[in-house]
Amino acid sequence: MAESYDSILVVSFGGPEGPEDVLPFLENVLRGRDVPHERMLAVAEHYDHFGGISPLNAENRALIAALVGRLQADGPPLPVYWGNRNWDPILPDTLWRMANDGRRRALAFVTSAYSSYSGCRQYRDDIARACEPLGDRAPQVDKLRVFFNHPEFIGTIVERVDEARTRLASDAPFVFYTAHSIPLAMAEGCAYAEQLAEAARLVSEAVGLLDYRVVYQSRSGPPSQPWLEPDVCEALRDFARDEPGRAALIVPIGFLSDHVEILYDLDVEARAVSEELGLKMVRAETVGAHPRFVGMIRELILERVAGAPRRAIGKFGPSHDECPADCCQYRPTRAR
Repeated sequence: MAESYDSILVVSFGGPEGPEDVLPFLENVLRGRDVPHERMLAVAEHYDHFGGISPLNAENRALIAALVGRLQADGPPLPVYWGNRNWDPILPDTLWRMANDGRRRALAFVTSAYSSYSGCRQYRDDIARACEPLGDRAPQVDKLRVFFNHPEFIGTIVERVDEARTRLASDAPFVFYTAHSIPLAMAEGCAYAEQLAEAARLVSEAVGLLDYRVVYQSRSGPPSQPWLEPDVCEALRDFARDEPGRAALIVPIGFLSDHVEILYDLDVEARAVSEELGLKMVRAETVGAHPRFVGMIRELILERVAGAPRRAIGKFGPSHDECPADCCQYRPTRAR
């Protein structure tokens, strides 16, 4: 059913925009998590490769500009705000500004296509905490549904894969779909792995590349804590051994925008492994501000404000609008 909303809130992870931001940013990211200090310093070195700047904020600015343009041209003409979990513009400041602007009810677009604690529930908790100090002035914020199986999301990735294939001499590369690894204890409480598998299947069938595998990257927990596997670099080593001479196409299906975990883990580390193995490898772009993807966001908004059809493809239907109380539950435990 159509409902009344007066604004859009884009919610994302955030990233440093200068060398002096890197350690404070990582401290925000890792606060309360069982990550050794040495690991934080090692991750900080990744940012050194890129001048201490994550491209994520710039990517989000481009996405928001495209969304604003689309909403102004085709409606609904709602103002768009932006708040991050870990860096400026920080979410509590954005909610304060929305309250001062008189916003009473907003739709939140979270930059994650899949269901998990870190990609969905934690953002909803972040929004709730940011609203608490505002009391009765706080706007009601309703999250848009996850969209891993929306036809325009899948169609955008298909276009990215088709473009990447033109950079390979091989007509039949093996496809590695990458996503951020999460602890197994988190994965057991959500549909993250199943949704990734479905998105990978939908893309592979659309492009006619049926040799593929879902792999993971960017794990940050202690070695004693099991996370989703296999790691992309280990998968590349196995592939080079088992199918020598065949090309690899890496598709970061679990990510919407380029950021340091893409640029370092794939464009530096995975590329170095591929060169060491003599493996021809290319990486597809993330969806970014592709017009089809921006159009998808508008469709999700129209579902809520105008009762537009809720589109989804594949074996799962459209996800719920209102998350159940037990959705994506996860209680981090410290390793011993």
